Amino acid sequence: MKKWLLALITLVLTAGLAACGTSGDNTSGGEEESKKIVVGASNVPHAEILEEAKDLLKEKGYEMEIKTFNDYIVPNQALDSKELDANYFQHIPYLEAQMAEHGYKFEVAGGIHIEPIGVYSQEHTTLEDLPEGAHIIMSSSVADHGRILTMLEKEGLITLKEGVEKVKATIEDIAENPKNLKFDTEYEAALLPQIFNNGEGDAVLINSNYAIDAGLNPLKDSIAIEESDSPYVNVIAVREGDKDKPAIKALVEVLHSKEIQDFILEKYEGAVVPVNE
Repeated sequence: MKKWLLALITLVLTAGLAACGTSGDNTSGGEEESKKIVVGASNVPHAEILEEAKDLLKEKGYEMEIKTFNDYIVPNQALDSKELDANYFQHIPYLEAQMAEHGYKFEVAGGIHIEPIGVYSQEHTTLEDLPEGAHIIMSSSVADHGRILTMLEKEGLITLKEGVEKVKATIEDIAENPKNLKFDTEYEAALLPQIFNNGEGDAVLINSNYAIDAGLNPLKDSIAIEESDSPYVNVIAVREGDKDKPAIKALVEVLHSKEIQDFILEKYEGAVVPVNE
């Protein structure tokens, strides 16, 4: 009887140790799972760039899942709700505007590239050809308005009020408008290629990611394009406190690598300009 009882106790202890061992394996599995990073991105060029970076990131020990989005609202909502570890689709002025409006606690992990905005027209071949009272269609995103108006000011079409902060300029900040241009801000940025293809407006200003996604070549098809020294750098955004996480640092290092920067230059032929800051 004593031998049977001793055997039973030994069996229970062995099972308990095995269970502890299983728990340790699960913890190890959790650590393995933490080697995966989920990044939200616009289809073009962001997701394409991330796809190219996947193998390089894997060499650093991290798997990357890419979730694509077709608008500028949901990726920040998904980052805030922890569905994503990072997103890659927006420039800094837009990010700052979204943080102010929605109270997001985000930070920039690194700047990756610039997408110059282009001016497209079905009827006119230069900005000088735009007629009196021309209908100018631009994004409904207020964060892009200062960028667009600054570009038009450099081209000599308008003059902004003295002392206005260019990044935050709005249509109301136009001081001089010699051609009496009519600005239309009704449409979301993603719809602008379709608006252009429908022949609406005298000129349509389109972000390069949407232009490329719609089969337009910003360098060849636009009648004017933003200069490549634009401050509107597209960034990897993360939740506050996450930018120094090993996975995030590894992602930014890969995106700043010569391999990825060369890929951007070759793939987009100057319509997307890499940065490494």
